[in-house]
Amino acid sequence: MIRSGKIFRLAVKEMSLLIAIIYLAFVSLGLPDSLLGSGWPVMHVEMNAPLSRASIITSIIFIATITSALLSDRLIRKFGTGKITAFSVFLTAVSMMGFSFSGRFILLCLIAVPYGLGAGAIDACLNNYVALHLSSRHMSWLHCCWGIGATISPYIMSACIASQWGWRGGYRTVSIIQLVLAAFMFAAIPLWKKGEKSNKAAQEESVKLTLPQIIKTPGTALICIAFALYCSIEQLPIVWASSYYSEIYHLSAEKAASFGSLYYIGMMTGRAAIGFVADKINDKRLIRWGMALALCSTFLIIIPFGSYRPSLAGFIILGLGCAPVYPSIVHSTPENFGRKYSQSIIGVLMASAYTGMVISPIIFGKLTEIISLKYLPHCALILAAIILILTESLNRLVKKRKCEPVII
Repeated sequence: MIRSGKIFRLAVKEMSLLIAIIYLAFVSLGLPDSLLGSGWPVMHVEMNAPLSRASIITSIIFIATITSALLSDRLIRKFGTGKITAFSVFLTAVSMMGFSFSGRFILLCLIAVPYGLGAGAIDACLNNYVALHLSSRHMSWLHCCWGIGATISPYIMSACIASQWGWRGGYRTVSIIQLVLAAFMFAAIPLWKKGEKSNKAAQEESVKLTLPQIIKTPGTALICIAFALYCSIEQLPIVWASSYYSEIYHLSAEKAASFGSLYYIGMMTGRAAIGFVADKINDKRLIRWGMALALCSTFLIIIPFGSYRPSLAGFIILGLGCAPVYPSIVHSTPENFGRKYSQSIIGVLMASAYTGMVISPIIFGKLTEIISLKYLPHCALILAAIILILTESLNRLVKKRKCEPVII
């Protein structure tokens, strides 16, 4: 009996360590995500590239991410979540260092490929693991950790731009942090192995679906499109917020770079708070309320108050509204489509999300050349309204079905 108690306490301790490692992995995923947006107002001048060229780099990153997300099901089965996570964090660290030594725009484009491959693998693998094995609050806090990483990096970039290190110092600093986190990931591989053994039954129950089967499954098109559009909303402040304040309000590069973190502050705060109540409020309500708040927040940015300050609150509230949407969509996947299909479907969900991330910077980048950056909040408003319609349509479909979907 005493021995059984010790084994139980040891298992709980190891599980807690594994959860901490998962949180660290998502901090590492968020760290590089906002570097390009906060540093680009300075980078594009040094590279002698138009402001809109940021969309080309982000598109390459997301194409690579889509590739690794679609391969995530196969990679998990072959190597396990722990090894993929550790190697992917290391790959992003090396990529950030490569960015810092790039002297030409074409080199940034080439190094964007390994960065995207690493980021996509982390995202798909960990999201599926948490959706299957941990509660909704952990999913919310997991993505809060992504927000911590994404919030910190614009300040790192802003401080480096203001110093003699410049934007290259920002990338090198984040690369060093990533290398330290990668060391933790590699040291934690034995914990993953024990976790994977304990979840062997769930792995055996998992059904591998082909892409045509997933696409034809009722409801997947709705949620994939909604997810793609949601991630398009995220990309607007991530890529363009700093440039928005630099171009529209004519603020200094250092000040504009620091404002690039406002969206992340709102998102991180929202996810931290929601984690305490997420298990009591279902995922569908969190998505509904979040998108409604995001929709309303855009008016603070759109309305000309004669000062940039109200728009600062608008970006923070936009982050608060978006906070529960990503984790809730992912966490509700096993419930909406069945646990045994979730690993395959979440991989495609991640791919569709990154497809939105590829398309939206290109479209908005072209809009900035034709019209103006001031229409950034208008785009967010339209996208939020469409997402509400699509997710509510999926809710009605799932309620009507009341069972696992028929896989065609």
